[in-house]
Amino acid sequence: MIDDSTMFGIFSRRWGVPMSDGTTVRLPRLIGSARALDMLITGRGVGADDAMAWGLATRRAPNGGTRQAAEDLARQIAKFPQFAMRSDRLSAYRQAGLTLETAVAEEKALSLAAKAAGAQSGAARFAAGASRHGQFSKK
Repeated sequence: MIDDSTMFGIFSRRWGVPMSDGTTVRLPRLIGSARALDMLITGRGVGADDAMAWGLATRRAPNGGTRQAAEDLARQIAKFPQFAMRSDRLSAYRQAGLTLETAVAEEKALSLAAKAAGAQSGAARFAAGASRHGQFSKK
């Protein structure tokens, strides 16, 4: 969650401190090598517009409203059944570097555990008409 005052950067560059926390690995994977190298080598800041365009952030809030917007988002996510959300999140993280076939097999394995944890009741609620037309409720 960012607002117009947000500034991302590798500011340790300005003091000669090298990365040692995975930044040189994760940042190019997230935004591409050219953009990552620009940030890593120059130490320049990247503002909100570039951060959104580059994928460093996915949501924007009014200035001064990032905490409230993040808390609202957290409450929204917390309302969903957690077993399925966590399964999908884990699958999305684990797929990096895997072949398509292996990643889909991993997703399937994770989904079987989530289904055993209670996805059938959610699917039955959907089949009965719950959540259609934007009406969501957790029963």
